[in-house]
Amino acid sequence: MSADIDIDNVTVRFGDFVAVKNVSLNIVGGEFFSILGPSGCGKTTLLRMVSGFLDPTDGAVRIGGRDMAGVGANKRPTALIFQNLALFPLMSVAENIGYGLRVRGASTRDRRRKADELLALVALPGMGDKKISELSGGQKQRVAIARALAVEPQVLLLDEPLSALDLRLRQHMRAELRAIQQRVGITFIYITHDQGEALTMSDRVAVMNHGAVEQVGDGRTIYDRPATPFVASFVGENNGVTGPVRAIADGFAEIDTPLGLLKGRDGGGLGAGAPATLFIRPERLRPAETGIAARVTDTAFEGHLTHVGLRASDGHRLNMSLGRELGAHSLTPGAEIAVAYDPADAIVLRTAG
Repeated sequence: MSADIDIDNVTVRFGDFVAVKNVSLNIVGGEFFSILGPSGCGKTTLLRMVSGFLDPTDGAVRIGGRDMAGVGANKRPTALIFQNLALFPLMSVAENIGYGLRVRGASTRDRRRKADELLALVALPGMGDKKISELSGGQKQRVAIARALAVEPQVLLLDEPLSALDLRLRQHMRAELRAIQQRVGITFIYITHDQGEALTMSDRVAVMNHGAVEQVGDGRTIYDRPATPFVASFVGENNGVTGPVRAIADGFAEIDTPLGLLKGRDGGGLGAGAPATLFIRPERLRPAETGIAARVTDTAFEGHLTHVGLRASDGHRLNMSLGRELGAHSLTPGAEIAVAYDPADAIVLRTAG
């Protein structure tokens, strides 16, 4: 069983500080939904509110169509995995997994049967008698997931559960988490500040900033069609060049910048003279015969990509990422080049004037 979650115009205040501002989200049952944003943006506050550890100041939270007002955390159809996992070191793996069932009065035999089933589900068969101290970081993550699933929640809430792992293990666990979610079919709400986690695992992503949701969409939409300058800057690397809008036609906008007249897709809300920023991803810039004049300042080889730092004639810093087939090896610091891009690969968004 999975459940829809409706967050309806919710605000959370702590004294004069507003942690969450008029947030409305509909999360579909069985969806892997991530809330992405920097530290302090309100994403964990939102999760605690769904889990029942915090009440909204205004608005409502509904799970499976039922208003959660007055329903405590232990009575909600949710399970929460904390950042520190909170496993019990003096209990075996099976005892950790069965703890929630023990609280509910399940027999020792039933707890062990359920633990063994879940260990097979999270790819840890036969490890029920091991101590927590004998497990690796990734194995501990899986035990925490199994323990949460033991009580058969309709919604699993995960608060940055991979943040303490090294890069290779985080990347491996992304795939594991997604596979587990697809096997069990319940709703996952995943909190992270890591854009890679959000984009690779999620059906949809909500990007938060200063307590508000700036955009909701699938990973490709968030990356390729950011709705606001914050989303464009926070999700992935981006080059931003500002200037007033010169003209808008056929879905494209031209802006006057220190680098010349630049063109990109119209992000909406623009008019002639409006302050705007053109965003272009580093991987969309290419060396060209004519274009933006720049000098190579540095290069960084990363196997499949070479990252090239550029300084335009006006001093503006640009970043370009090139695959091995594009001759990045020939670019050395001090080289004078021109770079260009396809206007369809850039987006122009209105900025504060």
